Amino acid sequence: MSYKKTRMGHSQSGHIRVRDFVPRSDSCAGQQLDVPLAVVEEILLNLPAHQVVRVCRLVCHEWKELVDSASYWKERCRREGIQPRDASRPPEDWHRFYFITKKRRNLIKNPSAEDGFSGWNIVQNGGDKWTVEDNSAEIQNLTVPKCFVTSYMLCLKQQLIDLKKEGYNDAFMDQLQPHIKISDWYSPRWDCGSEYQICVELLDRKKNPISTFEPEPVFFPQWSYQQWCEMTHILKDYGPGVRFIRFTHGGKDTQFWAGWYGIRVTNSSVEICPADEGLESTLFKSKKGQVGLNSKKSISEACSYDMSKQPVLKK
Repeated sequence: MSYKKTRMGHSQSGHIRVRDFVPRSDSCAGQQLDVPLAVVEEILLNLPAHQVVRVCRLVCHEWKELVDSASYWKERCRREGIQPRDASRPPEDWHRFYFITKKRRNLIKNPSAEDGFSGWNIVQNGGDKWTVEDNSAEIQNLTVPKCFVTSYMLCLKQQLIDLKKEGYNDAFMDQLQPHIKISDWYSPRWDCGSEYQICVELLDRKKNPISTFEPEPVFFPQWSYQQWCEMTHILKDYGPGVRFIRFTHGGKDTQFWAGWYGIRVTNSSVEICPADEGLESTLFKSKKGQVGLNSKKSISEACSYDMSKQPVLKK
């Protein structure tokens, strides 16, 4: 039986006939119930989304049309406060937009050295090379037990993120151009000067750069306060064609001491953020305040510390 469609796949009659799948006697086989479409819609909007897709969508043809409709997922987004950043450029696929927003995640593999260097490509391995150490300093209510440590010559490591393999197809990236949030934690040793570097590139399908974030290196003088600082940045308005993200970071110590006295890095993050969440871009943040492009504080001023409060370390 065909229906003329109204809002969200509803029939003109406002009802659908749903088979009762509860086990019953043969005398009741084939019994059907009239359920107002508005009631079905309201029920589905209040069920977990994965259950709607995996179970409810398979009940009957009418429910499938309802779940497949753009207006169902648009309404679900509205109710859950998930809206595109640019209202003049709504998603072409509200279903995909909903799930990508809900399942936002870190695209960096092994960000905190828990699996050694798995997932990372070592680009430069100077001095006594990269190593992994236990983290002994607090990181703002985060549990980060390990970190990557650089040596006395430049150490850089890198990850290449394939957006399509991660579930972000070409049409989604080109049409919505979602914000890309970068985060990285870095810390000096208190007894040795060090340098921190980061470069994040948005690449086309041939891996040519479309947009690049590469701030000036951060230098910590000897006797700096040994605290973790966070770098955050948001890449936006980068145009169509982004297919890969290349994340590179590292550094070295600045006094050429044998061993591992260079910058420490950990808990790196790259996230795709398609929804309007009021994110504010900052360049550098630390526990004691912000250090950024508009700040009058320098990194060394923000991280300076009274040497009398630190124990003497032996090499």
